Amino acid sequence: MALLSFRGRADRQAPSADLGDILAGWSIEVMPRTAAKIDDFRALLPAGTRVYIAHIAGTPIEDMVATARRLREEGFPVMPHFPARSIPDAATLEDWIKRYRYEADVREALLLGGGQPEPAGSLDSSIQMMETGLFDRHGFTRLHVAGHPEGNRDIDRDGSTRSTDQALAWKQDFAARTDADMAIVTQFAFDARAVTDWAERIQQAGITLPIHVGVAGPAKLQTLVQYALSCGVGPSLKVLQKRAMDVTRLLVPYEPTEIVAGLADYKARTPHSLIEQLHLFPLGGIKAAGGWAGRQQDRAPAELERMDR
Repeated sequence: MALLSFRGRADRQAPSADLGDILAGWSIEVMPRTAAKIDDFRALLPAGTRVYIAHIAGTPIEDMVATARRLREEGFPVMPHFPARSIPDAATLEDWIKRYRYEADVREALLLGGGQPEPAGSLDSSIQMMETGLFDRHGFTRLHVAGHPEGNRDIDRDGSTRSTDQALAWKQDFAARTDADMAIVTQFAFDARAVTDWAERIQQAGITLPIHVGVAGPAKLQTLVQYALSCGVGPSLKVLQKRAMDVTRLLVPYEPTEIVAGLADYKARTPHSLIEQLHLFPLGGIKAAGGWAGRQQDRAPAELERMDR
């Protein structure tokens, strides 16, 4: 089966693969200020949903830890961001780790270089944080790292992917020689082919870490374009640009059904693919993103039942 083109056609036909598989175990991202507006996450998210807490520059660590503790008390596994360039030194890193671990019972972390152009101190990369051994020392058992299917302008400044490829190879080696449970979480994209081509390329280079693909949740087109430009989304931005030219779709909120159908189709055809599940960026709100995922999961069994008749 050929990979479908998801630039306008797939949203008008039923997906060719079960979305339930790739949606199983999806995760979502929140910020302390948006989390504070939600009375109870249990009313919006399935039990056991992993919740990442984005650490935006300037957010006090006290707010981050309080949000983590609240989510843990509501029964969710929590994975806070650790942006290296926002952390002045190893002593501060250890303080953050200890506060999450012993005040909020957090045992997972997403390690990032961070979006700041200049580091706040001696830490500049996720590799440096991993090399300290502090996460293992304080009982963190799961470490996720960032993936960039369309490149990372903060690292690959010469236009190649040499630096990010080398960093992934180092992290692959780290996973092999430690007890850390690791995965790659990607920046969001809008074109399934861009993601699957990248996944195949890094797998051929020896990477075996599972990939959690970032997708943007339902949102207004203008909101998505703004986030995409600020986050450095690459060629797949053309999907949004083409949508903006279609008057019949311009006023309809974007939903990630097209890219998710493409990823599900690819995953069904590629048994040994690194692509494992989805990570939702709730750019249009947590309620909208969680509601969309829930509807897709509810619909998948019904679609399969119709296909079996």
